[in-house]
Amino acid sequence: MSVPDIFDRAARRLHRDRAAPTFAEFDFLRAAMLDGIAERLASVTHRFTDMLDLGCFDGALPAPAGANVTRCDAGARFAAHSGGVQADEDRLPFPAESFDLVVSAGVLDSVNDLPGALTLARRALRPDGLFLAAFCGAGTLSSLRSVLREAERDRPAARIHPQVDVRSAGDLLMRAGFTLPVADIEPLTVRYRGIGGLLRDLRGMGATNILRERTPLRRDTLARAADLFAERADPDGKTPERFDIIYLTGWSPAPTQPKPARRGSATASLEGALRRFPPRSDA
Repeated sequence: MSVPDIFDRAARRLHRDRAAPTFAEFDFLRAAMLDGIAERLASVTHRFTDMLDLGCFDGALPAPAGANVTRCDAGARFAAHSGGVQADEDRLPFPAESFDLVVSAGVLDSVNDLPGALTLARRALRPDGLFLAAFCGAGTLSSLRSVLREAERDRPAARIHPQVDVRSAGDLLMRAGFTLPVADIEPLTVRYRGIGGLLRDLRGMGATNILRERTPLRRDTLARAADLFAERADPDGKTPERFDIIYLTGWSPAPTQPKPARRGSATASLEGALRRFPPRSDA
């Protein structure tokens, strides 16, 4: 069954191409994601030989020692700069079992068919291959969402992308066929002197509105939103904005992986175990 496109694919590519020349000035959010991915990768003892950098931006993601890296991005400029392939994440051109590590940072929140993208990433992995991803989830841009909604109270328009919460993200991992799935979230707060700084950062990241059904933001609406944003400022004059980063970890199925115990197969009860350790008294 085909999935309707809620995001404009052409606009997404265009925004990424426009962001490419100066992306290094606005990469703080992706840098935080890459740090989180590096921490998770450091805890894995596997040795990887072929990595896919899915949504590569400027190619700043390093490959594990000794691994070949293939980079892929929806934007032509990012792909060319990194010596990679231009392709949408839900339309990957790679054969099955091409990689033993797939890493994606900062792009899956704006993919039309997220379940399909996760399934393709899993198919691109060899058995016992690792998938690591980070993207902005539900709760992100809560201040901007609120002030825009209030500024357009009479005729609200969709301006912030639909967002996936951490529980749904974990469910999507399982639906895509990953084993040992883990989904967790880390909040990042950035403080701005005005709404203009926030919008400038979003443009610099290539993260402005790419919804297929989008309405231009009127000057009076933006001015009202700017006033409302300023009203939320802390005593130092800066307004906090939130970015909730969801991290996903999953493995491609393999016979050697540990399996969860069959339900009802336990040979001892929790009640019995507790009887062996009577309540402690500190009196």
